[in-house]
Amino acid sequence: MKTAAVFLINGFEETEALTTVDILRRGGVMVTTVSLMSGQEVISKNKIPVRADAMFDAVKGEKFDMIILPGGTLTIKDHDGLQELIKKYHVEGKLIAAICAAPAALGRAGVLAGKTAVCYPGLEKHLEGARIGTHIVETDGNITTGKGPAITPFFALKLLEILEGKAMADEVAEGFLIPMVYKG
Repeated sequence: MKTAAVFLINGFEETEALTTVDILRRGGVMVTTVSLMSGQEVISKNKIPVRADAMFDAVKGEKFDMIILPGGTLTIKDHDGLQELIKKYHVEGKLIAAICAAPAALGRAGVLAGKTAVCYPGLEKHLEGARIGTHIVETDGNITTGKGPAITPFFALKLLEILEGKAMADEVAEGFLIPMVYKG
């Protein structure tokens, strides 16, 4: 079974975090939500409290198949432990994904050099070293990025396709009633 960690910090975009968790779990991926705060409760952008499955320090040594950063706030780029983890995953060629404002954390970590990436419109200056893509979701090597909240189902389905294959992504897309627009 494939595994993924979704990192949550106060101000996270709930659609990007929870829809991604939902779609990946529907596709059989074991997803762990991880708090980057001092406790397991993390407050979303729209003031919705969410209890993460684990604390960062408890899982930073685990070997997930993919790490995922939802957006909503640029503060995610300032978490030193997450910065170290992003760099480690990149050096090892492991899968990294970020959406909306969160690709800024990848830019700060220096892992976007020469890669095609996207983010929330207007935040492109934070994608240090990247070529700005033209699609709503871009995958370049081990890194996948997405533009923002409305893109989340397509972002999550792309991550599911990467982890579990196109057939599983198509099956979950159909269950989500979006097979006509999701083309993988």
